[in-house]
Amino acid sequence: MNNMVTRGGIALPTVLAVSLCAGSASAQNPNDILLYKGADREQKLIEGARKEGQVVIYAAMIVNQAMRPIAEKFGKKYPFIKLTYWRADSEDIVQKASAEVRANNVVADVIEGTGAGEQAVQAKIVQPYYTPVLAAFPEAYRDPNNLWTPTRLSYYSIAYNTRLVPADKVPKSYDALLDPQWKGKMAWRIGSASGTALFLTNLRLAWGEEKATSYFRKLKDQKVVNFGAGSARTLVDRVIAGEYPIALNIFAHHPLISKAKGAPVNSQLMDPVASTSATMSILKGLKHPHAAMLLVDYILSKEGQEILANAEYFPADPAVPPLPSLASVVPKTAGVPENFVGPGKLGTYTDSSEEIFRQLFR
Repeated sequence: MNNMVTRGGIALPTVLAVSLCAGSASAQNPNDILLYKGADREQKLIEGARKEGQVVIYAAMIVNQAMRPIAEKFGKKYPFIKLTYWRADSEDIVQKASAEVRANNVVADVIEGTGAGEQAVQAKIVQPYYTPVLAAFPEAYRDPNNLWTPTRLSYYSIAYNTRLVPADKVPKSYDALLDPQWKGKMAWRIGSASGTALFLTNLRLAWGEEKATSYFRKLKDQKVVNFGAGSARTLVDRVIAGEYPIALNIFAHHPLISKAKGAPVNSQLMDPVASTSATMSILKGLKHPHAAMLLVDYILSKEGQEILANAEYFPADPAVPPLPSLASVVPKTAGVPENFVGPGKLGTYTDSSEEIFRQLFR
C-alpha cells in the first residue's frame, strides 16, 4: 500500500496494519450504526468515532486536488479521527476491496470512484447505509437500496484537436461522426465501463435498441481506433499530440482543463450527453462504522462538495456549482439534453453493451 497516507501525507502501511489488528472499539452491531436515523445520530457517531480513532477510504479522487484537502478539513473538524486514504483507479479499488472482504481481513471502510458503485454491488461486498445529507440530492442520483451515494458527476463529450479539426467541421451530433472524413481518425477507450460500454449504453437507452443498433452498424465502418493503452486522460493527451483528431466519450472537462493551459484541444457535447456519478459505498466487515459515517456525511456536505468543485470535479449536490471555467460542459447550462446513466443502469447494460462492442468493433 505504497499510496496509503494519512492527512499529514505520511505513509503508514505498518502502523495501519497494527492498529487495525486491534479491532473495532465498539461492540455495537455495525448495521445498527450505518442505518441509524435517530435525532441523536450525530452524537452517537462522534462518541463511537472517538473510540475507533480512525477511518480508511479507498478513493479514485485526485490526491493533491481532492483527497488531501478533504483529509485536512475533515481532520480539523474531527481531530480525534485519523483519516487514511489510498488512491487508485475504480477497477483496482473494487478488486482490492473484494479481496479483503473475501479474506475476512477488511482494511477499507469506504470506497469511492466512478463505476465503483455498481461493481461493488455486483460483487456483493457492500452494505446499506443512511445519511440525512442525501435529502438535498435529486432522486435520480440516489440508490433505492441505499448501497451507494453519489459524490461527483461526470459528463461525456468528444475531444478534438483544434489544429486538425477546423471549427466549422467539428462534429456536433452522433450522426456527424458518420461523415467519411472521420474514418480511421477517431478513437475511444476500451476496457472501462465509462468508455465504449457507456457510449453504446447511452444511445441504447436514449434511442431504443433498433435505432441504436442501426447506428452502431454504420459507425463500425468508421474504423474507430480501440485505445487501451491508458486512462481517459491519456487518450485526451494523445488527441492533444495529434495522434487522433477526435476521441469519443471523453470526460468533458478534461479537454477544457488542457485548453486553459494552451493545449490545442476542446470539448463538444452531443445530444444526448451521457452522465454518470462517482459513488461511495460501505464495505461489509468494516472496522470503523461510526467514523465511516462521519466521513460519508462530510464528503456529501456543502463543505465537502465545495472541495470537489475546487478540485475541478462536478459536485453531485445541485446547490454547489462547478467552477465557472467548466460550466460550459454542464448539459443544463449548455442547453443540451442529458441522459443520466446511474450505477444501476450501467451495471445492467454494461455486459450486453460489451457484447455489442465485441461483435461490431473488436
